[in-house]
Amino acid sequence: MQIRLIALDLDGTVFNDQKEITPRTLEAIRAALQKGITVLPATGRTVTGVPKAFLEIPGVRYALTSNGASVVDLQTGEKLVSLPFDMEQAERAFDVLEDYGGMLSIFIDGESYTTTANAQDSLSMVPENLREYFRSTRNEVPDMHAMMEAHPREIEKFSILYPNEAQRDAAWQAVAKACPQLEITSSIERNMELNAPGVSKGRGLMALAERLGLARDQVMAVGDSGNDLTMLEAAGLGVAMGNATREVRHAADVITADNNHDGVAEAIEKYAL
Repeated sequence: MQIRLIALDLDGTVFNDQKEITPRTLEAIRAALQKGITVLPATGRTVTGVPKAFLEIPGVRYALTSNGASVVDLQTGEKLVSLPFDMEQAERAFDVLEDYGGMLSIFIDGESYTTTANAQDSLSMVPENLREYFRSTRNEVPDMHAMMEAHPREIEKFSILYPNEAQRDAAWQAVAKACPQLEITSSIERNMELNAPGVSKGRGLMALAERLGLARDQVMAVGDSGNDLTMLEAAGLGVAMGNATREVRHAADVITADNNHDGVAEAIEKYAL
């Protein structure tokens, strides 16, 4: 059966290390769209954090964001999938995270929030090629807990960056023990991401496929990191980037070139076009 839906992770996948979409990758995405294939970003970012370089490709209609907690119709603004935390889960996680420091951002209704102090003091934890993204997308608030309480049914994801792997791993173990139902993943080094129970890119992607009337074997997913794992497992064709983690490479059906050598273009050309 032909591929009719392609979900693409962004960082480390569509974008090279300079955070650019190369001409070959852009052309492959355009060719797929022109063929009538639905191509969408499938990212840990909020919808407002998806780069215009992707969203402005003619024909891109949907965006899977916050690791599958939200899937949005970009034309109408309708949320096709919405899988937020309940407030009790979010508060429990927040209480644990407070003891471990790091740069905490909370994704609420398509926007990212952090405290003013966190934004100013912790930017050095952010990889250099992501600092502009953090600066331009994080909304600063004086009190994160108050922000959560004001939006109790709209909390999509927690994203935390730590100064070192040891601190991240300690926080990971503490959250896993205190909140064992939560989905815990990572997308970049020294990072931890939390979603509500059962929420993942894989679940969000297949919910969209069902909404579009597509079978599993008509879906292709491409990614490189831990938060892409469920998506590659759920899709009929799971494609790992050449720069993917060992776990993701092991779970994939096929492996393409890395993000600095047009791995996405190679996969689209070979399996969809």
